[in-house]
This record gives sequence, C-alpha cells and structure tokens, in this order.
Amino acid sequence: MKLPIQLYVGGIISIFFVLLAMVSFVWTPFPVEVLQISQKFKSPEWPYLLGTDHYGRDIISMLMVGARTSIGVAIVAVGMGMIVGVPLGLTAAAIKGGVIDELIMRGNDLVFAFPSLVIAILITAVFGPSAINAILAIGIFNIPVFARVARGASLSLWTLDFVLSAKVAGKGKARISVEHILPNIANILLVQGTIQFSLGILAEAGLAYVGLGAQPPTPSWGRMLSDAQTLIYTHANLAIIPGLAIVMLVLGLNLLGDGLRDYLDPRLRTHS
Repeated sequence: MKLPIQLYVGGIISIFFVLLAMVSFVWTPFPVEVLQISQKFKSPEWPYLLGTDHYGRDIISMLMVGARTSIGVAIVAVGMGMIVGVPLGLTAAAIKGGVIDELIMRGNDLVFAFPSLVIAILITAVFGPSAINAILAIGIFNIPVFARVARGASLSLWTLDFVLSAKVAGKGKARISVEHILPNIANILLVQGTIQFSLGILAEAGLAYVGLGAQPPTPSWGRMLSDAQTLIYTHANLAIIPGLAIVMLVLGLNLLGDGLRDYLDPRLRTHS
C-alpha cells in the first residue's frame, strides 16, 4: 500500500520546522537577545543570509527561536485541549442523553461562542499578556473541539457487537470507553490533533501580532510580523520571511493531516 503523497510532503515540511525549533535550543547563528543597532537593516549577505531587522538581529536566528515559540505554544495548547476534551467527549457519549451529557455539550457551545482571541483578551486583562496566557486561551478553545470529535466518533461504536460483548462481560462504561472506544477513535483524534496544531500555530501568531502572546525579548513569528508592519514599503523582507514561515508550516501540517486521514481511514485507502 502506498503512502499518500501529501503525507510525505507534509511530513517533510513539518519535520524541517520542528528540527529548526529543536536546534535553536542549543545553537543559533547569532544570539537573538543581543541588539546590534549598527547592523540594522542589513541586506541578505554573509554572515546575515536573510538580513537583519531594525534592531540588528539576525533574521535566521529570529526565525529559529520564533519556530520554537510558535510550535511550543501550539503543542502545549493542543495537548491541553486533547487531555481535557477527549475524556469529556467519551463521558458524554457513554451517558448519552443524560444530564451530564447535556451539561458537557452546552458548556462546549458556551466556549465556542468566544473565539480564542476574545478568550485571550479576557485572560490577559486579568493576568497580563504572555505565552502562558496564550496557551491557556488556545487550549481552552481546543477543549470543546476534541470533546465534540470524541463524542461524535464514540456514539456509533456503542451500538456495535464488540461493545455489547464487553457489557455482557460485566465491564463498566468507564472501562469500555478506555479499553474499547478510545483505541478505535485514536486515528480520528490523531488527524484532528494535526489540524488543531496548524490552527494553533495561526492562533499563536495572531495573538503575538496583537501583543497578547510571547512578550519581548522572546522572538515570535507573529511579533516579527507586527514589528515589520510599519516597514513593509521599505524593508518588505522583514514581513515576507516570517509570513512565509507561518504559511509553510501551516501548509505542511494540513497536508500531514490530510495524508494521515487518507492513510488511516480504510474507506479512503488506495491499494497498490
């Protein structure tokens, strides 16, 4: 069986940016916290292969550390949404029609009524802007997404023979959910997690752009775009480069999600 081409392409792009972020923990061409005003607005040339910004910081180094910030925030936020949302969805499916099911789903509707940007504004109004608060905002918005996906995917499984057999064997709903339902919806959750990861990258960039994400001196792709908006006509590369990085990573993750969906869903598999 052939792997979908989008799985290869998306995987290569995603792995490239993840490796870029991991390398930034131990090495960058230049330190991003050091301002070198005498080197500001350098054109792409050695040793600044993508040039420098208005503070004289190397663009490549900023991109590397910015990837670490964006990917780190998205991973933690999506993980938070999955850890909280999936058990809620499994619980709602197990007791479909009950009061708890209704409370969980109406709570999801309430969270959906507030976009992540609005949630971030509410959180930062109380605790102040930071990467941690951006994670909370994006993570809270992801909880109902995973809850809905887990509940919807689980409902059809509760009527199947293997679940009925587990009931006859005396297993409780919680045990059935963990041992039988969850493994059978793991592929759906994995694909949804990839999609939410790409949306998390966009959300982090948007929050950083309006000043609600990671704060200086921590580099962020959204912050780089925000700093470059007044220089777009004179130094367009300062906005184009981080913008392309965001587009490429989101594209890679979406392709990866599509490829995983095609590969893991038996109805979409292509046999060679």
